[in-house]
Amino acid sequence: MNYTQSVEYIHSLLAFGIKPGLERIEMLLERLGNPQNKIKTVHIAGTNGKGSTSTMIANMLTADGHKTGLFTSPYVIDFCERIKINGENIQKDVLARCVTAVREKIEELNKKEVVITEFEAITAAAFLCFYESGCDYAVIEVGLGGRFDATNVLKSPEAVLITSISLDHTAILGDTITKIAFEKCGIIKNGSKVVTSANQKAEALSVIENTVREKDGELKVTNPQKAEIVSDSIFGTEFMYNNEKYKIRLTGNHQLENAVNAIEAARILNISGFAIKKGIENTRMLARMEIIGEKPLTIRDGGHNEGCAEALRAFILKYKLKNIRMLVGLMADKDTEGYISRIAPLCKSVVTVTPSNPRAVNCSELSKIAKKYCKDTKAIDSPRKGYEYIMSSAQQDDTVLVCGSFYMMSDIFGE
Repeated sequence: MNYTQSVEYIHSLLAFGIKPGLERIEMLLERLGNPQNKIKTVHIAGTNGKGSTSTMIANMLTADGHKTGLFTSPYVIDFCERIKINGENIQKDVLARCVTAVREKIEELNKKEVVITEFEAITAAAFLCFYESGCDYAVIEVGLGGRFDATNVLKSPEAVLITSISLDHTAILGDTITKIAFEKCGIIKNGSKVVTSANQKAEALSVIENTVREKDGELKVTNPQKAEIVSDSIFGTEFMYNNEKYKIRLTGNHQLENAVNAIEAARILNISGFAIKKGIENTRMLARMEIIGEKPLTIRDGGHNEGCAEALRAFILKYKLKNIRMLVGLMADKDTEGYISRIAPLCKSVVTVTPSNPRAVNCSELSKIAKKYCKDTKAIDSPRKGYEYIMSSAQQDDTVLVCGSFYMMSDIFGE
């Protein structure tokens, strides 16, 4: 298969509806020679901050001279964003070769009535890419939950991180912080060295502490309050932590917590101080409070849950953003009103769109919700047309905020 055929094949696989469990991914990886067991790994779970934290750690390892793979999800523009080596998207021919190998094994399993999901297939392809490319390390972001996530085939990661936990995917993971934390902590193995933040909700921190104790592991609870801001703007932050100065180009107070967690994980991995600083400074994230234009100030932020909305709201208030024109598209299985109610009251106008995903909430329905919080509301079905409309109507002193589903981001900014 070529690259296009490979991506089409991955997307053709069943995404939902299979009972939880690791048996299928284990059978698939065994047929591929268990590439995940042949490289060192760092495993990261949580509700918010996984992508930023994973990228920081991968960049630190690269700066320290290690060939480093990074597996994250979802992607914004290019499917190859999900698999990176030394900060660069996987080459299309490499991805195609690995997906072709994975497909061969999937078809063998299909004959035994074993059905592999989309995420299981891309996870297996990522492990194969990292191994065949000669990576020393792979930093692996959990897709959903942890305990039954396809990435949880890692036997003994060098470090485990649990980022901020909040309510998300409650129908699958449980309807309380305690239940969700239990699922996230499923990635903690016997003897694991675990990093998490003191900013965790008390019930989540309790579950993490108990799990590490049961697994006879080591727990480092970081204190983000020790990070003292030296300078701060919408374009990034300089801060002191343990008498060292760091520069982070990601915006939002929550990124300080992510950075501190990454620093402490890097120390477990024996990464040099120079590489830690360079890795943090080199970290940029697509659609994470990302500034993509200045006149008008244009920001895109992918996220859909309570934690994302709270972080975005805090960002808006902290930097006193004015004349906000919001473009938003969300999935119907999320707390759409919870998200809208936090952001729309701060906006001058709202344009709702329908992302190209079967789970998307229709723009007209989303507009009805938004109208409760912002009178100037308009529904435009196409995300790209909605973006063109909002950009053509924005004044230079406005703020254009493109926020919500990553599917919408891909619709607007993808190829």
